[in-house]
Amino acid sequence: MSLTSITVDQFLPHPPAKVWRALTEPELIAQWLMPGSEDFRLEVGHRYVMTTVPRPNTGFSGTLDVEVLAYEEERMLSVRWQDRDPANSADWTITWNLEPEGRGTRLFLVHDGFDPDDPAQMMARKIMDGGWRSHVMRALGQTLEEL
Repeated sequence: MSLTSITVDQFLPHPPAKVWRALTEPELIAQWLMPGSEDFRLEVGHRYVMTTVPRPNTGFSGTLDVEVLAYEEERMLSVRWQDRDPANSADWTITWNLEPEGRGTRLFLVHDGFDPDDPAQMMARKIMDGGWRSHVMRALGQTLEEL
């Protein structure tokens, strides 16, 4: 287990094209991930802002500046998340990889860039590790079911 990243491996009983829609269509992202995603565009270099509940115990302001780093249609999406508050050192890369598996998709998530020497970052990692595995994957699954 790496202290600098979170990895999630999740099977979704939906084809890659459908999972890709949930990862890249702004109104769908906002349903399962975070408000503000409505400004997402699948364009390398595009920047937008997402907001959620602040987490003072981790130093998280609740506002993320997001940049699209790279993508391969229906295969991979990579974005950078930076906390809007310059006092917070959060500067993370979130990468989604999709692989067809049977009639569904194996979704791999890597959330990278945690500082193992920063106690607030390690608290954020612990909270987000649980959140990705439970709340976020459940919400993504629900969004896919409703498509």
